[in-house]
Amino acid sequence: MADKEYTDPERMEKIVSLCKRRGFIYQSAELYGGLNGCWDYGPLGVEVKRNLKDYWWRCNVQEREDIVGLDGSILTHQAVLTASGHVGGFSDPMCDCLLSKARLRADQIDPQSGTAYHYSGASEGDWAVERRFAVLLREGQDENRARKTARQYYAQFHPNKSLSPKALELKGETTSEENNTTSFNPENGSLLTEAREFNLMFKTQMGASSSEDDPSAIAYLRPETAQSIFTQFKNVLDTSRMKVPFGIAQIGKAFRNEINPRNFTFRSREFEQMEIEYFCRPGDGLRLTDEWLEKRLSFYEDIGLPREKLHVLDVPDGERAHYSEKTYDIEFDFPFGCQELEGVAYRTNYDLSKHQEHSGKPIEYFDETTKEKFIPHVVEPSAGCDRTVLALLCEAFDEEDVVDSKGKTETRTVMRLNPKIAPIKAAIFPLLKKNEDQVRISREIQEELGRFMHVFYDETGAVGRRYRRQDEVGTPFCITVDFESLGEEDPELKGTVTLRHRDSMEQERVAIADLLPRLLREIR
Repeated sequence: MADKEYTDPERMEKIVSLCKRRGFIYQSAELYGGLNGCWDYGPLGVEVKRNLKDYWWRCNVQEREDIVGLDGSILTHQAVLTASGHVGGFSDPMCDCLLSKARLRADQIDPQSGTAYHYSGASEGDWAVERRFAVLLREGQDENRARKTARQYYAQFHPNKSLSPKALELKGETTSEENNTTSFNPENGSLLTEAREFNLMFKTQMGASSSEDDPSAIAYLRPETAQSIFTQFKNVLDTSRMKVPFGIAQIGKAFRNEINPRNFTFRSREFEQMEIEYFCRPGDGLRLTDEWLEKRLSFYEDIGLPREKLHVLDVPDGERAHYSEKTYDIEFDFPFGCQELEGVAYRTNYDLSKHQEHSGKPIEYFDETTKEKFIPHVVEPSAGCDRTVLALLCEAFDEEDVVDSKGKTETRTVMRLNPKIAPIKAAIFPLLKKNEDQVRISREIQEELGRFMHVFYDETGAVGRRYRRQDEVGTPFCITVDFESLGEEDPELKGTVTLRHRDSMEQERVAIADLLPRLLREIR
């Protein structure tokens, strides 16, 4: 059972710090104060993300005969999203904090209990304002805190903006006991506005002559990758000669104008999805949903997320999307709580039926064997690429005490990334950068391995410090060319190198000729 209340903010802060320090993830537009809800992947982060996407594609497309790929347009026709229901109903409930003006998702506010202090207005000299306001105090909080907050709220209406809120006299103070209320901001106790629906899609106009008054010019940045798969279903079916059951896979960007982006890259306004729409006969949907759930759990274990930190939520009827007959959420224990990584949903034939209805064009499938015509049903495994990268980084981060060669205890920071996902597969070091033979052999190894994997050459500093730098970025193997490689100390060791393992820090001698096949087995 997942403990959704457990958090480790200190660990999360360390992970965020390492991501910036080592070039995994940066705040977008940081030079100008940052763009909220948007992130840039640095040199190492982009490699982790690419490795994840490549492995997902290999497992789900290249190694299967029943799934093909698609790369749909990000700009999406208004009619597509009208048919899918996004234009009319893709929204979240939003409310505003009356004091700070911060916007919150109403369905994500934690219920609170306490004493609410209500006010009808405030005055100062000849000036007065009549507005209802309230502040929630939790047990043990001083009642003067409520009055201070109320004065700050009413002061914003005073014409003298330099006036101290302390000068205001509050009117009509009353109290009430509140239990499990979501009407107050948990941060400051201020009353919130009534919740209203906020459409999450980014809207734009297309064409040089377009205007806001021209409905034909309206387009959207897609809020999900699925719709281009549904609208291209017939084209893919006809050109690829696939037969139901079969799937269409897509990796791509999607955009949602989130009310409250949070938890680093977990909830962003621009994000990447890895989705499959698996088309099947009407009676097979529930069985295939269960089968896909197991496949997806195995995938996460295979890339380094332990099964004990993965949890399956069978989403109850009232909480599923309107199109879903069955949905499983695969959740992971992040440092900020147990949160969703992927949804596996049985969407029935909702999407294809809607596009057939709105377009007026047939999307039925004719089964040559049974001579039946039907609209295929769909099972959708939909994973968040950015969320999975974050989960991998959170799981990999580790700190341990080790004793150095001088007997001193130090903290080793290590990213225990699965070799398939690690941004750098191997680092190559000459023991001494002034030794021409060691440098030459190191460069030859770099050139040979570099044709098959991402490697890194480093000749600066003590070899121990070079090991530590690679530990911190998750490099699973370090290769050191030393005097033994040259046969100077033992002729039998000529042509060998030291292969050091990141997790155990153990070292072994390996023939240079064996390095490539050995590492390829480890990283694939």
